[in-house]
Amino acid sequence: MPVPKIQKNSFTGGEIMPQMLGRGDLTAYVNGAAKLRNVVLHPTGGLSRRPGLRYVDTILGTGRLVSFEFNTEQVYLLVFTNLRMDVYKDGVNVANIVTPWTEAQLSQINWTQSADTLLVVHPDVQPRKITRTSHVDWSITEWVFLNEEIVSGSPEVIRQPYYKYAKDDIKLNYSLTTGTTTLTATADVFVNEHIGTRFRISKKEVEITAVASPTSATATVIETLADGETIDWEEQSFSELRGWPVAVCFHQDRLVIGGSRDLPNRLWMSKSADLFNFDLGEGLDDESIEFSILSDQVNAIRAVFSGRHLQVFTSGAEWMVSGDPLTPENVQLHRQTRIGSPVDRTNPPQDVDGATLFAGRAGNELREFLFTDMEQAYQSKDLALLSKHLITGPVDQDYNNKIRLFYMVTADGHLATLTIYRSEQVTAWTRSETDGTFLSVAIAGGETYFLIERAGVIHLETFDDNAGVDAALIGEEEIATDVWSGLGHLEGRTVKVVADGALHADVTVSSGAITLDRPAKNVVVGLAYTHIVEPLPPANTGQGQGSKVRLVSATFRMLDTSSLRLNTGLGYRQITFRRFGVDAFGDAPQTFSGDKKVRGLGWQQEGVDPLWRIEQDTPLPFNLLSVTEEIKSSL
Repeated sequence: MPVPKIQKNSFTGGEIMPQMLGRGDLTAYVNGAAKLRNVVLHPTGGLSRRPGLRYVDTILGTGRLVSFEFNTEQVYLLVFTNLRMDVYKDGVNVANIVTPWTEAQLSQINWTQSADTLLVVHPDVQPRKITRTSHVDWSITEWVFLNEEIVSGSPEVIRQPYYKYAKDDIKLNYSLTTGTTTLTATADVFVNEHIGTRFRISKKEVEITAVASPTSATATVIETLADGETIDWEEQSFSELRGWPVAVCFHQDRLVIGGSRDLPNRLWMSKSADLFNFDLGEGLDDESIEFSILSDQVNAIRAVFSGRHLQVFTSGAEWMVSGDPLTPENVQLHRQTRIGSPVDRTNPPQDVDGATLFAGRAGNELREFLFTDMEQAYQSKDLALLSKHLITGPVDQDYNNKIRLFYMVTADGHLATLTIYRSEQVTAWTRSETDGTFLSVAIAGGETYFLIERAGVIHLETFDDNAGVDAALIGEEEIATDVWSGLGHLEGRTVKVVADGALHADVTVSSGAITLDRPAKNVVVGLAYTHIVEPLPPANTGQGQGSKVRLVSATFRMLDTSSLRLNTGLGYRQITFRRFGVDAFGDAPQTFSGDKKVRGLGWQQEGVDPLWRIEQDTPLPFNLLSVTEEIKSSL
């Protein structure tokens, strides 16, 4: 009787959640795996050990990473921590400035960039403008809306948004129409926090200078008022009293503000080509636009994104703002889907091939917001539908379009990685784990950076193809040496070492240095991490569900691989491909390409146990292309 063979040519289904163990009929099951940890999936079907993490610097505390790219040559990484921002270029700290955001507030900041300016908002902090004036010179200032003189020499009016927070029927009257006037309201309006803010009465501005009572305040008249009592009055939309903007972006040459603390469902768009002018004027085509998102529920805006249309992500739904171009007359708002975004933090939506990827409010999904020509509307497909066990509360996210990997830092401190090729229909998840906790991620100049907490210390680290370990130091000397320093960030830790391409025995860092058994010119030193490849149980054994299965042999097709550690029922076996037939320090293993056949042993009765498993922390190249299983089954 011939022995059945199961050919696994692709891992492009990614890691599949256990609830899918009964769905062997799906293509995703055939191409999926039970565990894919610390590996990178390729669109061609194979997988590799993920790059190690090279140590860049020690950070003052937990925080948030933001990319700042002026052009291809001027790329910076901004590291926001408690009341501080550090600027890194090519891994070197080149500047730092004082900022107003506390560590607790950083999870809610939102930002957008134009040329050499970054606009940053938070609902409880007056928005700031961060400007790069040179390689090492950075400044931070408060937003300033357009100030404009109506008459030469007169006080300036401020072209900022206004809103009437009081009831519509409350009236204001005033003692004088110029100079200093006393405002009197027909119901409680004024509080001490109004001092320094501006009111607009019948479209004329005044500035509150003192508050006598809830119904009486003193103001300086900026524009001459008309006589009489009126219900046509409002106060500035953003202030310490009312809160500040939540989200911001640029769209069709307008600055778009999405929501504020006290007006969570309102949108403001600046005058065209005049980014800090929010004067509604007479509603001409180029003038500013303002409206609320009104529906059957309060939709607090969490992000605004410039895509094919202006996209608005709220706590309960996703919206499209259309109009080409957007004008006060033709602007239209349409609800598209009802997914919602997290309210406890900001996860910036990312553009991937024309689709906008955003974290859903449920906390275990990544949605693809994509316009369909057939429906002439957006749909929100869940890209994590088969891998929800990996999405345990999105904390931060970014997309590296250079290598087409989407990274999501999760609440449990792991890194969920999505290999996504939309046109090739490849959507595959893996999980990366490290000796520590992932906190934040950002892509700068094609490089992927992370904030990672290790033993209570925050590191800035980046993926490096030359590092097979984490928190890595990569050293090179012209003259071989046995003592390597610069490892203070790993003091007291046991580390892996690759010296001149060969695996060295583990050593312990002491006084920020290690001593090798013999001198070397090149070393890679850091913390071990383990990659795991575990297949799903065979879907069709020929005997049906509940039958016993035995792996006769497995043939692993490798590419440029130096080490393979696997278990096929005989316990773990380490296979190291050597250049001279010995595995000694100073003799670097060669890389092997081809098939490695390994015998199996033992019957699997449970039906959900893997027939083989690869698990190794050896910091050497590993690339798996396919696996052929020969199995026997029995009732």
